Amino acid sequence: MEKKITFNELRKIKDSLPDGSIQQIAQEFGIEVETVRNYFGGANYDRGKSVGLHIEPGPNGGIVLLDDSKILERAEEILATVH
Repeated sequence: MEKKITFNELRKIKDSLPDGSIQQIAQEFGIEVETVRNYFGGANYDRGKSVGLHIEPGPNGGIVLLDDSKILERAEEILATVH
């Protein structure tokens, strides 16, 4: 499912995740760790894949349109268990 979020919000979620969460998400979805990092705004396409992340310039780092919000939703679930 598509979702819009600001780039700064997306990075804040990633930065708030407990240690090991990126690896956990990658394992759960059967994808490379770098692909999950790319989802959160990284740019390592040698080891990770593109994930349907589209950024439009604007305030708060711009607006990010995610083609699929599953990784974001899983990250939010992890955060809900630690806060």
